[in-house]
Amino acid sequence: MTRITVDIDDELLATAREVLGTETKVATINAALQTVARRKQVRDAITLMNSVEMDFSGSEDSFRYGGGRDLSQLEAKARRPREDSPPADPA
Repeated sequence: MTRITVDIDDELLATAREVLGTETKVATINAALQTVARRKQVRDAITLMNSVEMDFSGSEDSFRYGGGRDLSQLEAKARRPREDSPPADPA
């Protein structure tokens, strides 16, 4: 672990502590850093998944017992932003 001395906005730290449910300043800062790192990993995974072409043609006939679901519109629906999702990070 790296040990550093930094000036931190007390109000932001208190808000972060409340949101993250942490007990100490160190735990709050570490949890906030983990959250940011996870967001980047998720963005990278989504970018990778978006780079793969999805082909669901014939999906309605591919399952046993009378066919499956028509997944032909799944890709378009999956790539559409959800109304309740937060705005994308500019990073």
